[in-house]
Amino acid sequence: MWDRRGKQMVHVKDDGVYEAPIDKIWKYLNDDKPGVHTHKSILASKTLEAQGNSVTQEWEMRNPDGKSSRKETWRMTFNPPAGFEMESLAGVSKGTRYTHKYTPMGTKTRVEVEGEFKFQGMDDTATRKTALGFLNEVFDEDTQSLRKYK
Repeated sequence: MWDRRGKQMVHVKDDGVYEAPIDKIWKYLNDDKPGVHTHKSILASKTLEAQGNSVTQEWEMRNPDGKSSRKETWRMTFNPPAGFEMESLAGVSKGTRYTHKYTPMGTKTRVEVEGEFKFQGMDDTATRKTALGFLNEVFDEDTQSLRKYK
């Protein structure tokens, strides 16, 4: 797939199972108390716009070197209970779009993530590795948070 400027996008698909029912996941996702959603790759966030089921935020994100950071702008569109969509509007991943699709499984919930990724200055192999690494990190962090979440 190609973006509007003719740059190639990398298709990435991943999945996992949360040890939590779907309603607990949505409660967690909608909880805006400080400290509920912590991800080591996102150092800070600022809401730029919230309208309907969408929110646009500017994130200060840790670079892979672990020493520096960058700013990115993302739009999240929530479609409960089916999932949500992510779109990068500005930053090194501008143009990236992916979805989280949830399938209830009683006391567990399956999540499937699929989309088109790009990172400025990275080839396809590095883009795929970076995207999967980020998705796995967020999944692991959310899994730990959901275990403690009431």
